[in-house]
Amino acid sequence: MDKYSFLNAAHTAFFSDMYDQYLANPDRVEPSWRAFFQGFDFGMESALEEIGIDSEQGLVHTGVGESVRMPESVQKEFQVIRLIDGYRSRGHLFTETNPVRERRKYTPELGIENFGLEAKDLDTVFNAGEILGIGPNSLSDIIQHLQRIYCDSIGVEYMYIRKPERVAWIQNWLNENDNHREFTPSQKKHILFKLNEAVSFEGFLHTKYVGQKRFSLEGNESLIPALDAIVERAAELGVRQFTMGMAHRGRLNVLTNIFGKAARDIFSEFDGKDYEQEIFDGDVKYHLGWTSERMTSSGERINMNIAPNPSHLETVGPVVEGIARAKQDTHYPEDFSKVLPILVHGDAAIAGQGVVYEVVQMAGLDGYRTDGTIHIVVNNQIGFTTNYLDGRTSTYCTDVGKVTLSPVLHVNADDAESVVHASLFALEYRMRFRSDVFLDLLGYRKYGHNEGDEPRFTQPKLYKMISSHKNPRDIYAEKLIAEGVIDSRHVAALEKQYKESLEEELEDSRKEEKTVIKPFMQDEWSGFVRVGEEAMMDAVDTTFPRERLEDIAKAITELPKGKKFLRKIERLIKDRQKMFFETDKLDWAMGELLAYGTLLDQGFGVRISGQDVERGTFSHRHAVLKVEESEEEVLLLNQIGEKQGHFQIYNSLLSEYGVVGFDYGYAMASPNTLTIWEAQFGDFSNGAQIMIDQYISSAEDKWKLQNGLVMLLPHGYEGQGAEHSSARMERYLQLCARDNMFVADCSTPASLFHLLRRQMLVGYRKPLIVFTPKSLLRHPKCVSTVADLAEGSFKEVIDDDAVSADTVKSLVFCTGKFYYDLMAEREKRERSDVALVRLEQLFPVPTEQMRGIISKYKNADDVVWAQEEPRNMGAWSHLLMHFPEAREFRVASRRFYASPAAGSAVRSKLRHQQVIDYVFDKEKDNQSLTTLKTAETK
Repeated sequence: MDKYSFLNAAHTAFFSDMYDQYLANPDRVEPSWRAFFQGFDFGMESALEEIGIDSEQGLVHTGVGESVRMPESVQKEFQVIRLIDGYRSRGHLFTETNPVRERRKYTPELGIENFGLEAKDLDTVFNAGEILGIGPNSLSDIIQHLQRIYCDSIGVEYMYIRKPERVAWIQNWLNENDNHREFTPSQKKHILFKLNEAVSFEGFLHTKYVGQKRFSLEGNESLIPALDAIVERAAELGVRQFTMGMAHRGRLNVLTNIFGKAARDIFSEFDGKDYEQEIFDGDVKYHLGWTSERMTSSGERINMNIAPNPSHLETVGPVVEGIARAKQDTHYPEDFSKVLPILVHGDAAIAGQGVVYEVVQMAGLDGYRTDGTIHIVVNNQIGFTTNYLDGRTSTYCTDVGKVTLSPVLHVNADDAESVVHASLFALEYRMRFRSDVFLDLLGYRKYGHNEGDEPRFTQPKLYKMISSHKNPRDIYAEKLIAEGVIDSRHVAALEKQYKESLEEELEDSRKEEKTVIKPFMQDEWSGFVRVGEEAMMDAVDTTFPRERLEDIAKAITELPKGKKFLRKIERLIKDRQKMFFETDKLDWAMGELLAYGTLLDQGFGVRISGQDVERGTFSHRHAVLKVEESEEEVLLLNQIGEKQGHFQIYNSLLSEYGVVGFDYGYAMASPNTLTIWEAQFGDFSNGAQIMIDQYISSAEDKWKLQNGLVMLLPHGYEGQGAEHSSARMERYLQLCARDNMFVADCSTPASLFHLLRRQMLVGYRKPLIVFTPKSLLRHPKCVSTVADLAEGSFKEVIDDDAVSADTVKSLVFCTGKFYYDLMAEREKRERSDVALVRLEQLFPVPTEQMRGIISKYKNADDVVWAQEEPRNMGAWSHLLMHFPEAREFRVASRRFYASPAAGSAVRSKLRHQQVIDYVFDKEKDNQSLTTLKTAETK
């Protein structure tokens, strides 16, 4: 046994530290200790017998055929260490964090008998107390400290974190003053001051606007001092900008008492006044965003943004992360911590909405990290009318935070000092480790989902208890009175003063006839204007000097010397060089990359993200080149010139909803960056439909938000089945109205080149939806010349210059890839009497240009709309709404189908050819239908 004599001499605190090292990396621990720990599992979930301890004999079975007899004193010390680890791991299950419900019961509990200790040990002094920073101490005192640290108003989950330095930092923080911060009298008064604002604001609205929805914060008013503490302390730690997202609950309170929005503006919104701006639909008051500057008590001026949000509760999360990242890239590329994102969740929403998981998974990824977000849950313990037991399977609503091994603090929202203390922990952890942290404020909801609901219909017992429960301000005031910090008149004076200020604001607001909605993030959008549909159709000069274009082409077609690349990459780059400098036939990838290059050269940034965008789903882009041996990444677009903009491209996680939201937020905060999201296949954007409906298509009308996000959606019928054919253009076109976005289906590299350049060169921003090709990426006829790029422009309609207008009998309008299929058929049939005209821009519809085309072909007695898609899909119904003349068109399309395309390649080819046949022979329609029915029957 001499080989284990180290047990006699080792110090208890040393045991604990060595065990932490063992957990992190067993191979780095000295072999005798490693053998020892292999047999002595400190996990509190296991019983003594299960971990190889014979408590009667004082033996530890090492698992390598040997047993170690522990000295009795060491044995007891280990049992106390296990007790401490039990509190660290499971103490959060036995806290006093729920202000209105009795906690659920969990076993085993933390009784000393579960750790091999007895009542007679309570007076024994154990060195294990040093682990808690209290030195050698009696077991009873150790337990008392553990109760205060882990089982009072704050429950902490962190033992799953795999980085010992983080665990040690957390434990040191918790051990200080037993996880109870000592606030000064002035700090306590300030907390009470913010609590009074929160409580009095809600009470004022409740009496002045009886029955109106406001989604009050009552039951969780301690959110206000929590946010206030974070902002004030963060400014001291160097944070200069805040971006925040939250849904409805408590939003008006936060806008007024944290972001400084004038109460009179909120009162105007309650009074239902019309908006000052005519071309503006606006939104309900608890969806609106706000931007302000706040001067903190330390004298720091900080920028504050709370993003507007729709009723889809967690949709704003990725948007806020994108806004934060854009601000970090633009203003603080060397120190992301200076921009702090805060997301405020509801308990039902954070547990139930999948986009939360997507956002959490982004947290550490290069393209999406923001160096840590503070997540705060306003935990009402109820979702609409659904009890929390019906709202999730997990123990806590915040369990998603464990995905990224983030610490989670559960706090009794009635205990204002604990809430502020936990909030400061969250801030300090984020700033130190640049990592997410979750704060779960357990409160309640005083009224129903909105102020007109009757919550007793579904939770009669709970709401009987809530009806007699004191608010957090009054609870805290009683505590301060008992401590002698304030007297009984203090709160009445605070409330009177605050309500008098609200009365003045209300009086002022009723002198105004209309509601004024201020723009969001106006600093970032200085110099940009809002425009209507007429301005969207104005011609834009997108030409680019040919000599400079040649310089850019040279930069992106020369590999760096001294680095070895795959032969296919070397051949690809040589082919690009040849197509620009020799054959003058630029393919799609070259047109796209040169568009980026010219914008970068003019000082714009370019950011692209999406699934496999670096190479491109169809292996066309290759914007990131990998050195063969080292996998070093080379981005030729960042080697154009010294003063160029920055080119960023990131393969995304397998997410559409979260990533589109993030990129939309990025574009919102960085209007001088061409921000692009590309779908792997166009219809994959279905997964982001909420973002498309609630932000991309409608945010300018609802919230005055301009946004230049570009969505590249591969589209085209090549027999790849239902999910790899259609980008569902009909859905985007149905959302088009007046001046809300651009929609295009380009058919040439030059068209895409000028379209992307136009997106940035105009003095406004609109979302741009582009249906991009798959087969055309390498189609021999889908090419453009250098002159097309340098001297051309984006043409909303491309006329047919291969036929004589006088001889044309059939005028065919079509889009994108289908043009090349029709052109091949026309050549095959030798039909010079058919003109094929491409509609490159689907919205705004270039109606005047289309009318000009129709009048040009005056001998054409047959005007056709031709599309690959089924009749109930594609652009046909869109044209009927926006181009009256379309009602007279002959339509060539697939029949009505529920699925976008057939899974059978044979059937798909047959249907495709039937549409083409009908374009050139209108008598074929009935014959084609008969043939198709026969084929499908077989």
